[in-house]
Amino acid sequence: MGSSISISTILILINVLVSYRGLKDHSFYEKYCFRVSQVQVQKDYKRLVTSAFLHVNWTHLIFNMLALFFFSDSIEQTLGPLSFIIIYFASIIGGNLLSLFIHRFDTSYSSAGASGAICGVIFAAIATLPGMKIGLFLLPFSMPGWLFGLIYVGISIYGVRSRNDNIGHDAHLGGGLAGMLLALLMNPSVILQNYLTILIVALPAVAFILFIIYKPEALLIDNMFFKTKRNYTVEDRYNVTKKQRQQQLDDILEKIHQKGMKSLTQKEKMLLKEYSEKT
Repeated sequence: MGSSISISTILILINVLVSYRGLKDHSFYEKYCFRVSQVQVQKDYKRLVTSAFLHVNWTHLIFNMLALFFFSDSIEQTLGPLSFIIIYFASIIGGNLLSLFIHRFDTSYSSAGASGAICGVIFAAIATLPGMKIGLFLLPFSMPGWLFGLIYVGISIYGVRSRNDNIGHDAHLGGGLAGMLLALLMNPSVILQNYLTILIVALPAVAFILFIIYKPEALLIDNMFFKTKRNYTVEDRYNVTKKQRQQQLDDILEKIHQKGMKSLTQKEKMLLKEYSEKT
């Protein structure tokens, strides 16, 4: 029990201290938050991890820390302290990598928060604890873990698809799936005991990720529930592609300005050559 409290307390303390600094010092926040342009162009990969210890406001921080406090104990007792830490950080990276893929053409996109890690811990618990029930804040009832997981995956997919709020649904989905898969690798014997729950939760998430990998244009179409549905014309697709390529060029030029020509990757040099030839 002491070990569990110690690890969760340390993580909560780090989150509070780093978030406090970020809320007080905007330049500190900007230096360590997740920002597509900085990760993709400047190769500032530390942001894939450091952003998870920043939060946009106190409500965001408190809600995440309460969730971490309530769920950390069960998964650490099941898999052990080291496995808990590995799942926590792997879920951070998994969530941000999915977010990076989804927003790869939106270099202005930024985010922060420990939600991806916490989703990874929650989904790891759902996968490795058969019969687990989850209670919701301020509600006098709990629900089976498989039902909570399925609803959460559905909300995340819907959120990624609709883009109707400022919540990082992509990081939640990627973090949750990373945490679940890693927990199963660490404790494969539980698969036979809890295979139905695992399939119910994991299959929709994996299917959606594969769908957007092979059909990325699906994320560019107006959402049928929030906006007027319309078919994208050839001109629409051309304009979207043109905007994306212009953003790529701007990022490359900014990188040259900050670090010089030698900092460009081979792919970036080829893109720059293509642009110059077309011009």
